[in-house]
Amino acid sequence: QVQLVESGGDLVQPGGSLRLSCAASGTIYSINAMGWYRQAPGKERELVAHISSNGYTNYADSVKGRFTISRDNAKKTVYLQMNNLKPEDTAVYYCTMNTAVFHDFTYRDYWGKGTQVTVSS
Repeated sequence: QVQLVESGGDLVQPGGSLRLSCAASGTIYSINAMGWYRQAPGKERELVAHISSNGYTNYADSVKGRFTISRDNAKKTVYLQMNNLKPEDTAVYYCTMNTAVFHDFTYRDYWGKGTQVTVSS
C-alpha cells in the first residue's frame, strides 16, 4: 500500500557530501515519524536519524554535527544531508516511515529497499 524509494546513494571520497532522498507513494492518509537507518555488511541495522511529525530530530552519536535530517510533508519526502563523510559511514541506507493509509487507519512502519553509500578514497 505504501512504497518508499530512496535515491542519492553514491561513491564519495572522505570529507565529501551526499544528499539522500526518500519519497513515499500510495494511498497515504498520514505520516508520522520518518527516519533513516543504515546497515554495513556483518553489522546490525542502526538508527542514523529520526524526525517526528512536528520536526523534532535525533541522531546517532556517530553522525551528530555531520548529518541533517529534514522532511517535506507536501512531497511526502524525507532527506538526509550528509557532510564530512567518513569511511565508517559506508553502508546501505534505508528510509522508514510510520504511515497510515486510507480505509485502514492503523499506523504501520514501511521501509524502502535501500541505497548504497560508499565512502572511499
